[in-house]
Amino acid sequence: MKKATYSISDLSSEFRITSRSIRFYEEKGLIKPDRSPGNQRKYTNKDRIRLKLILRGKRFGYSLDEIAKMIGLADVDVNEIDQIRHALAYGDKKLGEIRNRMEELKAMERDMIEVRQRLIDRLETLEKGEKDV
Repeated sequence: MKKATYSISDLSSEFRITSRSIRFYEEKGLIKPDRSPGNQRKYTNKDRIRLKLILRGKRFGYSLDEIAKMIGLADVDVNEIDQIRHALAYGDKKLGEIRNRMEELKAMERDMIEVRQRLIDRLETLEKGEKDV
């Protein structure tokens, strides 16, 4: 879908989000559509790309403030090098959080497997005892 401009319904349909979500990102200053003479929002391809980045950032668990910094909205003077550095720093932080969470989940899985095995062993012992009676 590559056009000169997009309506809010075009984008909400393409990205499967509500119009309200798009307006919310606009209120937060993450996207800034032009307006038609009839005051309808007209989104450019740049807005569409920003929206795609916002949604990707949300999917990865970033806050809107972090997303704004990564796509260069927080600092007016941000250049592409700084933007990439911000994105890498946030990405490294998020990867660390994910790795820590994975270790926690692995430990929880080991504990649950151990408890499950103890329960199975106890059940077998109890069932064996009933058969002997």
